[in-house]
Amino acid sequence: QVQLVESGGGLMQAGGSLRLSCAVSGLTFSDYTMAWFRQVPGKERIFVARITRSSNSAYYADSVKGRFTISRDIAKNTVYLQMDSLTPEDTAVYYCAAGGASSLTYYLTYPYWGQGTQVTVSS
Repeated sequence: QVQLVESGGGLMQAGGSLRLSCAVSGLTFSDYTMAWFRQVPGKERIFVARITRSSNSAYYADSVKGRFTISRDIAKNTVYLQMDSLTPEDTAVYYCAAGGASSLTYYLTYPYWGQGTQVTVSS
């Protein structure tokens, strides 16, 4: 079955960096758009970044542009999110997701999800 397993979350001070990883199995990784979303309690899951199947293009939410970088390693079936210059506002559970070419920024367009990893940024 399809599995997406995130890792790399944790506690970090403001200004620091973290790298999240998402290992994917059970689907042809290169056929899927990969994305990261984040969610805080009581709020909707929101788009952070996505990368196209061929890795030719990456897109970011305005709130993370210039600070976060999404990438994928086809050989390792893994997608990454490098998070730099973290702020307390980045505190959330981060989820990776796999979707089709039409999966853009709305979470309901992604059929496959990981279990999430907590990122906490202290001031």
